[in-house]
Amino acid sequence: MSFEDIPVDVGVIYEGERIRWPDTHVELGGPRITDKFELVRYRSLDEVEDGKITIIGLDIKDVEPGTSLPFGLYIEVAGKEVEEDLEGVIERRLHDYFNFIQGFMHINQRYDIHMRLSKASVKKGMDSFELMGKVIQRLYKMDMPLIEKIQITFITDAEKVKEMYAEAREVYEARDARARGMKDDEADVFYGCALCQSFAPSHVCTITPQRYANCGAISWFDGRAAARIDPKGPIFAVEKGECLDDWKGEYIGVNEMSNEKTLGVVKRVQLYTAFGYPHTSCGCFEAIAFYIPEVDGLGIVDRDFRGKTINGLPFSTMADTTAGGTQVDGFHGLSIEYMRSPKFLQVDGGWNRIVWLPKKVKKRLEGFIPEDVVNKIPTEEDVTNVDELKEFLDEKGHPVKERWAALIEAAVEGAVEIAKAAPEEASILGPIPMMSATVGGFRIIMENARIHADKVIIRRIEK
Repeated sequence: MSFEDIPVDVGVIYEGERIRWPDTHVELGGPRITDKFELVRYRSLDEVEDGKITIIGLDIKDVEPGTSLPFGLYIEVAGKEVEEDLEGVIERRLHDYFNFIQGFMHINQRYDIHMRLSKASVKKGMDSFELMGKVIQRLYKMDMPLIEKIQITFITDAEKVKEMYAEAREVYEARDARARGMKDDEADVFYGCALCQSFAPSHVCTITPQRYANCGAISWFDGRAAARIDPKGPIFAVEKGECLDDWKGEYIGVNEMSNEKTLGVVKRVQLYTAFGYPHTSCGCFEAIAFYIPEVDGLGIVDRDFRGKTINGLPFSTMADTTAGGTQVDGFHGLSIEYMRSPKFLQVDGGWNRIVWLPKKVKKRLEGFIPEDVVNKIPTEEDVTNVDELKEFLDEKGHPVKERWAALIEAAVEGAVEIAKAAPEEASILGPIPMMSATVGGFRIIMENARIHADKVIIRRIEK
């Protein structure tokens, strides 16, 4: 589509367009900026001036190419059918609408927003938030007719962004708290979200009361509200169907929906594990759970973490592996709110399997990490490499140590069973496949071996 007073095209064709840094005129939010947000609030009809657009701080035309700005987007909507429960739903549609604008990229959400406007679009005349606001207002009115009035405030003034960022975080927290008392087995349906398929075609989110959308922006209640007002939209109801595995969280209805929406790429999904058939990830996830084989545990890193994690990799590198809608064992995109859920990676051990996370994330999850393990999980201030991590977990008695002992025992039992399988008259066995365990500082490896074992010796690996 096109608007006569807008200098660039607007349409679905531009969804998924990537704006690289050398081609960027202005970056709004993103990894270089601490304070950023997008927030929708509902108001009464007499509180909103329809069509009003306000700019607080620098406009696009005021900045040099290659500039990163603190950014806040504050949208107020009104209508006889608009209610507070719809705020999160309306807010998340910004991901679609901004990406419809030629030369504009929008990824992430809430307090993680990352937007870029290309130099090419600015040269065409897209040089003001006033123009951008007109596009967003028109798309909302066209797509969601329940919105009768809408006004938008763009904020690039650092102090004002910081001030309103605090308000936004309070609103997000209040929304998230609503669903915490509800259980998955109490819900008659789940919800799906395909908003990010323009960036990850084989990804679709399954949203349950106890498993938030990966982006952290859509709860089960948000899904219900979205499906009610737009049943054929990108957020839709998913019939659970028969539960194939209650512990792993596998449902016939979820599998059928995933298979259909990903055109057969993803046929099975298990909601509560990072291994086997894990939930896919787009690119808007708030954090990543990543496997650390040296200790047989999982680390967590969020999008705001700077520097390298305990395994030597930064968030950006692991995000490339995790994103894109593929099912990758041990790399699992998730939301902060999911970490507060009793279902949080329960198949993998839950919090008893988490062995490292950033200090800021640990602070945000106070009261949700079990008391008997919270002080046994180190942050970047406690350990800086895997060797220090092993020592910390060993010294603190982290529950993951039980897995070390179990894996060593399994390896030894495997060796004994192989020996028992040999004929009594033979002291040499046939070739065996490789067996390996590397946990807690111990390593046992048997590869294409012909062995006769009177005893098995396990030695601690010295530094």
